[in-house]
Amino acid sequence: MAQGNTMTILQQKRLKTGVLGGLITWLPYLAPALFFYILFMAWPLVDSLRLSLYTGSGGNRHFVGFENFKKLFTVEPYSQRYWGAFGHTLYFFLMHILVQNCLGILFATLLTNRSMKGAGFYQTVLFIPVTLAVLVTGYLWKLMLNPVWSGPFLEKLRLGFLARPWLGDRTTALTSVALVSCWQWIGIPTMMFVAALRNISEDFFEAATIEGANGYQVFWHIKLPLIKPVVGMIAILTFVNNFNAFDVVFAMENVNGAPNYATDLIGTLFYRVGIAGQHPVGIPEPGLGAAIATITFFVLCLGVIPTLSLTQNKG
Repeated sequence: MAQGNTMTILQQKRLKTGVLGGLITWLPYLAPALFFYILFMAWPLVDSLRLSLYTGSGGNRHFVGFENFKKLFTVEPYSQRYWGAFGHTLYFFLMHILVQNCLGILFATLLTNRSMKGAGFYQTVLFIPVTLAVLVTGYLWKLMLNPVWSGPFLEKLRLGFLARPWLGDRTTALTSVALVSCWQWIGIPTMMFVAALRNISEDFFEAATIEGANGYQVFWHIKLPLIKPVVGMIAILTFVNNFNAFDVVFAMENVNGAPNYATDLIGTLFYRVGIAGQHPVGIPEPGLGAAIATITFFVLCLGVIPTLSLTQNKG
């Protein structure tokens, strides 16, 4: 009995020594990355949480507790602008999930089909918009969606009904901007889905063929379950990127989310409040901007953590 206890103690000491030795070995390599991560990621995040409890700027900051959050949630016009931007951002995200990611799965399934010819060419075509600057594509689409520029051309094609102010109409502006964003970034989820589908063993498909499964059944019962981790990761990336979207609205509309705040997102609201300052005063409110960033951080956590647990498990 004493010998067994002695062996257990020795094993624990060896385990601790091995872990400590491994840490000492890898620490010099991890230290630079850890330093820059703390300096440029962790510390600004913590400081933003602290700043959300203050008002004013520079040396005139005063502690106000949760007053900034109260303004955003209940005090006009702050609450009107915040809830409007939050709803628009959520709609923007859902458009990307339903259009960008669903089409990405469809295109990836077609591109990985054995009978598909010219798959490399189509992959290139789908990925080309990703390589272009958002400001460039946004401005070009802004011209194409302007009836003054595109109207005569559409009339020649007998598509004059499409010549309308898509970006000037509150009912179509946000949808138009979201679809342009989907068009530009659809190449990334498509390529990720292609890689995931090509990583599936051919044995599954051969067994399905022997069992007489059709293409629809193969997709729903073999392909989709096996690429579930990739689907979850792409959904998370889409969620995070959309709640930080700014450049596409800036390029196609403006930082005020024209027309009449119809395309205002969390990113543009944060820029106006925390950096540029709201019209007409134009004085930035860093504390209020930090409160917007803090709320967004917790919203992202509420969306990311459950998605990770549901899609990245090995069960």
